[in-house]
Amino acid sequence: MAMRTSELTRLVDRFDDVTVRDLAWLLFAPDLLREGDVPLAHPLASPQERDATLDWLATLDAAPQPLHDHARDPKFTRLGIYAESLIRFFLSHGPAARLVAANVPLRRQRRTIGECDFLLESANGVRLHWELAVKFYLHIGDADAACAVRLSDYVGPNLQDRFDLKHARLVTHQLALTSRPEFAALGFEGPWRAQLFIKGRLFYHGVGDGHVEPAREIGASHLRGWWLTASEWREARANVSDDARAWVVQPRMAWLASRRLDATAAAALIAESDAIRTRLETTAAPTMIAAYARDAAGQWIEESRGFIVPDDWPERARAFAAAPP
Repeated sequence: MAMRTSELTRLVDRFDDVTVRDLAWLLFAPDLLREGDVPLAHPLASPQERDATLDWLATLDAAPQPLHDHARDPKFTRLGIYAESLIRFFLSHGPAARLVAANVPLRRQRRTIGECDFLLESANGVRLHWELAVKFYLHIGDADAACAVRLSDYVGPNLQDRFDLKHARLVTHQLALTSRPEFAALGFEGPWRAQLFIKGRLFYHGVGDGHVEPAREIGASHLRGWWLTASEWREARANVSDDARAWVVQPRMAWLASRRLDATAAAALIAESDAIRTRLETTAAPTMIAAYARDAAGQWIEESRGFIVPDDWPERARAFAAAPP
């Protein structure tokens, strides 16, 4: 059963340590793609594994140093590498599937032709090959147009990645690695069932995106965010008081689970809100931000996430989305 965003938030918020929260997010967040078109990974294959994993995460949350030692490596400057390290820790130490090998390279005539992210064995003895992808795309298509939304309408914020191209690469190349003769020559006893472990968030134009029907391949419960141009952001904020809202710029390594915001940090951000707003209005590159609002109990809760993009970004993004593969 697909998990709602509110359920995911409640689940992740029970953990205090930010690295444990990121791991929980990877395990429990809804898939970006729809079940059926592509074989999807299910890291928790039963209610028993789910309950055991929540207990294990709670124990880890109380003493997270082993996870920190494994995942907080200064060399992990890419979000994908950080996410891989978290899943590798789960498969090595968690209560569900057992890790067989990770980052297994395939070579032909001394040239690397691919790398299997994870080889694992499930609790019932099935051998699985997981390919991990954690992606964040902005939808650039015209939501009011009659034509259907396509995967090519989802583009990376820096316009160096497109969902249709990534999808094709994952399906035709990455998931096929364990069926190649170069893999068979490595001696890993099979057969291996290839599955895609794909998480992330898709961002739609405007704060209200309920009218956008996603591309057919997209999972119905995928996580959503919003995006605005710098000018739209300035107009939206011009006559709105932010006294009860704090805006936080999200560095790339903080794009997974929601973060905690204490009262002191929120007060500082509200005091600096004019300066933060000015920086965002003149941004030269797409910038992810999170909005925090104070609830009835006085806690600061993440309300939404979005991107502020330069005013010329939509035109460049549409050209990128329309370009041939």
